[in-house]
Amino acid sequence: MTRRRAGAGEVARRGGAGTTRRPPTGRARIALALLGIVAAAVACVPPAGAPPVRDAATHRARRHALVDAIAAAGVRDSATLAAMRAVPRHEFVLPQDRALAYEDHALPIAEGQTISQPTLVAFMTATVRPRPGLKVLEIGTGSGYQAAVLAATGCRVYSIEIIGALADSARARLGRLGVRGVAVRHGDGYLGWPEAAPFEAILLTAAPDSMPAALVEQLAPGGRMVAPVGLEHEVQSLMLIEKDAAGRVRRQPLLPVRFVPMRRGVR
Repeated sequence: MTRRRAGAGEVARRGGAGTTRRPPTGRARIALALLGIVAAAVACVPPAGAPPVRDAATHRARRHALVDAIAAAGVRDSATLAAMRAVPRHEFVLPQDRALAYEDHALPIAEGQTISQPTLVAFMTATVRPRPGLKVLEIGTGSGYQAAVLAATGCRVYSIEIIGALADSARARLGRLGVRGVAVRHGDGYLGWPEAAPFEAILLTAAPDSMPAALVEQLAPGGRMVAPVGLEHEVQSLMLIEKDAAGRVRRQPLLPVRFVPMRRGVR
């Protein structure tokens, strides 16, 4: 039996007794598929207590099996899927959790933070429509995994991390792995990165209780922002924020999620 860690950066389950169920359509079908692919991912991961995996081919096979399941769930963006196949998630988790790196759920990293569920990483990446040269602001570097996935699609990534130790370790890790096109800053994500703005896409990997005005301001006309919004310890909403050519902003809820809270200041 595999270890199952409840964590942030995961699709939140809804339903239960008394819930009226209707046939899912559109994005709701993808959401339900995201919830259902855990079994497919777990099937290719050893149980807790298994010896650590040191074989690169084994890691690669498990990663590809997970990405196949993500594609089957409805994430079809070819650039995103290629990046998910290319980036070694086991390099971004704690050493003791490497055997669990290709399960489809969040895992703990240093400083009490988490690395998000792979399906959410893929879904959020695809939603910003990545392409070579796209200028992306990421709030919440963590271990650097989401930034590496974006960079693997050709995006130019500006990533802000509130915790200094995490910013330093992510910068070092990305350098060690040869990831190019990512600038990491230790700073307050609520303030964004004004001197590098505007950004064609913004992606948050921590949840504010309301959308930070500075980030909306730094989103370029025609840009897309994907952000979990909501209170800590409650189901949050993954939101798509789009700004049109005239600067008008439209908000659309995508999925119920749970992420770590977005804090102010620096640590």
